[in-house]
Amino acid sequence: MSVNSKHIATFLLGAAAALAGAKYMSMTQEEKDKLAADLKDKAHKMKDEAEGAFDKAKEYFDELKTKGTEAFKEHFGDAEKTVSDLFGKKEKPAADATT
Repeated sequence: MSVNSKHIATFLLGAAAALAGAKYMSMTQEEKDKLAADLKDKAHKMKDEAEGAFDKAKEYFDELKTKGTEAFKEHFGDAEKTVSDLFGKKEKPAADATT
């Protein structure tokens, strides 16, 4: 059995988790409380940033949809006819209708 990168990554992740667990167990209660408060604070900041980015992305795509449609109509005014000609229902030729 050969050792590949997944095995090495799993081993390193396990070692890091064991080291973190040992360090946490050696902390005083005040240090544990401070660590928990810091993690909660960072999580709240990350959540707020994600919500802000989500709102900005929604506004951006709404704006892109309206402006994109207008620009498409401006530059490709006959695009609807062209697409209809390419992909619309075709009439059967008279020769095919008799067979």
